[in-house]
Amino acid sequence: MRKVRVWAPKSNSVNIDLGSGRVPMTAQPRGWWSGTLPDGAVDYTFVLDDGVPLPDPRSPHQPYGVHGGSRTVDHAAFPWTDSGWQPAPLDTAIVYELHIGTFTEEGTFEAAIEHIPHLLDLGITHVELMPVAEFPGDWGWGYDGVDLFAPQHAYGGPEGLKRLVNALHAAGLAAILDVVYNHLGPAGNYLGRFGPYFTDRVRTPWGDGVNFSEGGSDEVRGFFIENALMWLGDYHFDGLRLDAVHAITDSSAVHFLEELTSAVAGLENRLGRPLCMIAESDLNDPRLIRPRTRGGYGLSALWSDDFHHALHTVLTGERTGYYSDFGYVSHLAKAIENGYVYTGEYSAFRDRRHGRPLEYGEKSRLLGYIQNHDQIGNRANGERIGQLTGFAHARIGAAMTLLGPFIPLIFQGEEWGAGTPFQYFTNHSDPDLGRAVSNGRRQEFASFGWSPEQVPDPQDPETFRRSKLNWRELNEEPHREMLSWYSRLIRFRREHPELASAAAKVRFDEAQQWLAMERPGIEVICNFGRSPVRVPYGRHRGTVRFSTADGAGADGAVPPAAVLVFENPGSSEGSPRAGELESVPVKK
Repeated sequence: MRKVRVWAPKSNSVNIDLGSGRVPMTAQPRGWWSGTLPDGAVDYTFVLDDGVPLPDPRSPHQPYGVHGGSRTVDHAAFPWTDSGWQPAPLDTAIVYELHIGTFTEEGTFEAAIEHIPHLLDLGITHVELMPVAEFPGDWGWGYDGVDLFAPQHAYGGPEGLKRLVNALHAAGLAAILDVVYNHLGPAGNYLGRFGPYFTDRVRTPWGDGVNFSEGGSDEVRGFFIENALMWLGDYHFDGLRLDAVHAITDSSAVHFLEELTSAVAGLENRLGRPLCMIAESDLNDPRLIRPRTRGGYGLSALWSDDFHHALHTVLTGERTGYYSDFGYVSHLAKAIENGYVYTGEYSAFRDRRHGRPLEYGEKSRLLGYIQNHDQIGNRANGERIGQLTGFAHARIGAAMTLLGPFIPLIFQGEEWGAGTPFQYFTNHSDPDLGRAVSNGRRQEFASFGWSPEQVPDPQDPETFRRSKLNWRELNEEPHREMLSWYSRLIRFRREHPELASAAAKVRFDEAQQWLAMERPGIEVICNFGRSPVRVPYGRHRGTVRFSTADGAGADGAVPPAAVLVFENPGSSEGSPRAGELESVPVKK
């Protein structure tokens, strides 16, 4: 027999329903109930006060979906082969974000294993999975998960996920999982029936906020911390990416994120291998990555939307929505030199001051990217950068990302300029909820100037199908050429560990639309404009190592929409160090 516990502080009785009968649970202090389940794989539900059967809030497996019963899992039974595994340090990482459902035609954990050789050849070090916790239906992005301890059954469940992580480790690749602790999805969310997991004092775009600091919040915080430790311990993940931590509201003296990173640090010591905690935040607040001993939350790294927005707007010319705060080459220059563009300046999009400066060394703990699931999928049609700008500008974006001062992240298919979009898709069985999601999606894009008829219906199965990668493109032009460009840039970065530093100095000309980025041993020159430009020599310009224009750079001329990478093997000593860089103002 195995023990099972559930927190249901408002219930007068709790029973385990095994289908063949019900077994009473025993009340424990502070609203907990305990009972036993038979050994082996057992299907079960909980019944509160003779109500309807409900899935276990900590269900390890939901083979019948979010509304079905739970199934036990023996985590000790899996034959792991990664004893002694150690991931590459995060500051040397090349991160590859992928979505299991669209990464392959089959859309399963098992099918993803077949493409590990491609990731190795590309030079990836860390693979980041978009959320896999059980969500409604057979396909979706995963950010509406509701059974946070159960890997999505349609992807292959617990066994399939473990096989994928084990295979990644066998190939020398670290595994990071995207988790969502700021909200739960609307369908199949039964947590509120068990206890005060949510509070109406905090409103989010997804409904009531998670209760991190009111009555009963100790158990709520413990629920999410236990979840994080499970993914890192039972599934051997090397780190977590925390979705939208700015949407976590916590007035406690010890913030939930600080408590979480402390618990993860304890597990790290017990396991004897490093664990990383990467957060998505739009606050531009470096306290998230500062040590707990200095009043910070102790996270390992942060996604940097400022770098993306600055680079995206220069490449595309878009100025709508949150892009209205960007658009000048000076914005990109400041992002490269300072990490954030907004460090306390007025933001027109927010109509208030935004952000605070990073301190010495903190810039190298930001992730930089020109594409990710949000910045592609949260467009009306899910277009990738190459579809917006053409491949010439997309190659500039790749060079700035992969040779810049941030931890590079690329999104599935980006490396070959995938022709398939990545659109927002759902598979809700409730027709009313499906319509609400579809209508809400159309209204959301009004600020970007997209008309409703431009927005694909998330509930249409074709929206999901057209978002699947087409791996046949790898053998076709111009995709093969783009893949070669990415592979060479990634190989160069991995061969030059000094590029993992924060060192970067920028020169630019707003009128002529060029920018030169000096880094240890290299200088990257980009011409974003439509006319050739002559860029004054930097301190350490050498020979052209990479170029998107044959013969360019010999006389200082840079063709339109081109990028040149000059290499100077002996120039690292004179390269700028973080902390002595000139400040670039935010141009409005």
